[in-house]
Amino acid sequence: MSKQYETVIGLEVHVELATKTKIFCACTTQFGGAPNTHTCPVCTGMPGSLPVLNKKVVEYAMAVGLATNCEITRMNKFDRKNYFYPDNPQNYQISQLYLPICRNGHVDIETPAGTKAIGIHEIHMEEDAGKLIHDEWEDVSLVDYNRSGVPLIEIVSEPDMRSADEVIAYLEKLRLIIQYLGASDCKLQEGSMRADVNLSVREVGATEFGTRTEMKNLNSFKAIARAIEGERARQIELIEEGKQVIQETRRWDDNKEYSYAMRSKEDAQDYRYFPDPDLVPVMISQEWIDEIKAKQPELRSEKLVRYKEQYKIPDYDAQIITESKHMADIFEATCELGAAPKKVSNWLMVETMRLLKENEMEADDIKFSPKNLAALIKLTEDGTVNSSVAKEVFEKIFAEDIDPDKYVEEHGLKTVNDEGALRETIEKVIADNPQSVEDYRNGKEKAIGFLVGQTMKAMKGKANPGKVNQILKELL
Repeated sequence: MSKQYETVIGLEVHVELATKTKIFCACTTQFGGAPNTHTCPVCTGMPGSLPVLNKKVVEYAMAVGLATNCEITRMNKFDRKNYFYPDNPQNYQISQLYLPICRNGHVDIETPAGTKAIGIHEIHMEEDAGKLIHDEWEDVSLVDYNRSGVPLIEIVSEPDMRSADEVIAYLEKLRLIIQYLGASDCKLQEGSMRADVNLSVREVGATEFGTRTEMKNLNSFKAIARAIEGERARQIELIEEGKQVIQETRRWDDNKEYSYAMRSKEDAQDYRYFPDPDLVPVMISQEWIDEIKAKQPELRSEKLVRYKEQYKIPDYDAQIITESKHMADIFEATCELGAAPKKVSNWLMVETMRLLKENEMEADDIKFSPKNLAALIKLTEDGTVNSSVAKEVFEKIFAEDIDPDKYVEEHGLKTVNDEGALRETIEKVIADNPQSVEDYRNGKEKAIGFLVGQTMKAMKGKANPGKVNQILKELL
């Protein structure tokens, strides 16, 4: 009988905050830019330069803490984490060890077994390091300090997750909360959200944790899921062979689907943390906490409840629309302009999703305005354009946000509702297709579809299909 194993997973999630400037200086946090152009004496660690805390960083950290049910540490302070690494200009990183800003929170995730609370041990503020760029040609490493001093929060979970599915559900939940708060865009591919996975396995029923490893270099949800499966299998194989799992940091190679040991944690250096002498403690008053609470936007879970009651749209629609705050905003604004909620959700879920996929875009990249979507819905409801013309117009709206009324007028796309003209065309179609007429009269219902198609073709797609059907049946 083979042994059953359980995976125990905890995450450390780093999130780059959406501030305009860095955490301790006035340099821009913009992504990109020529190497070392977004820098100053503070973020390059020049002797004698002094850090000054960016207030917005504290407010974003508090907002994320409140949205994840954390206690806010009323007096928190910064510590120096000392280690030598070329991309770390001061030879220490300013972080929070002893008194992090948020503690003891949780987020709820949905699993096949029901709702599960994932504990959040703490959230602390810190600065990002620079970036090493390896030049293969010259065989040297170059340092770019643009990212050095970009504000981060690190969200440390409890070891409460048991599978890759739970990990992804937790990350999705965190990402949506943070995006809704506007605290970060959480783009994994740009590194504004990064997750390190701490994983161990133990026999089912065991109370002690196994030896854990930490995996880095995970920049997509798919890579995280693959890394978890790969590391779980690797550890079980070692245990089955009677070998020891070594506590170490490993680097996941997504192309090879394998992880490599980077450094052992057994002899890991002690970071010699001590309170940063250049920064005063951060004192947070109850008034400040209340002010942040009052500014918290409606989060996704609250939107889902409201959409059901206010807009009466199905759960499935609400789930998809609220997966992006930007799309949810477009939905609400279009409904406010008088469009029927279900019609709006259909355009977003079918045509919008299709075009996003075809253009390899994210929902956050949608450029069209609610005003033009509402105008198009009105044109279809009034019967001014038929559904196939509406789709063609929508593609223009999606690409260039054109005014649908003007576009339909200028391109002569209005539906022909003139019964005389329609009858004339239909009579000609009947005369030209005796075989289909014969088939229809012999009980082949499908034959009428062909005649409708021929009529639409003759009318250049600008007829009302319902009306065409009605006249055809009457004439036949």
